[in-house]
Amino acid sequence: MSGNIEWIDLTVDDADTVRDFYTAVAGWRPEPVAMGEYSDYSMCGPDGTPLAGVCHARGANAGIPPQWMIYVPVADLEAAMAACREHGGRIVREPTSLMGGRMCIMADPAGAAAAYYEKAPE
Repeated sequence: MSGNIEWIDLTVDDADTVRDFYTAVAGWRPEPVAMGEYSDYSMCGPDGTPLAGVCHARGANAGIPPQWMIYVPVADLEAAMAACREHGGRIVREPTSLMGGRMCIMADPAGAAAAYYEKAPE
């Protein structure tokens, strides 16, 4: 559904150390997500439900600051980007592909960033 928070990622230089931290502190179980020559992690709750991602700041994630990034689906990414600019926000990262759809990172007028994505057509 458009507007709901559907996912959250943390992108850091040392994803393995952060993965181990959340495994020990929160009881999350990591599942590797192949990224070519390395793996990021889908962190799952005790019942196996994927809850969040822990990602290396490499490849497509290079330059993303180490903060929890929420992912918000939108029906039309171009329209959302236009509305962002119109209402005092800015595009932090131009659209890229995401699981057949597209995503970008936008900041609100206060500078807080979130990822917005348009799902692939069914």
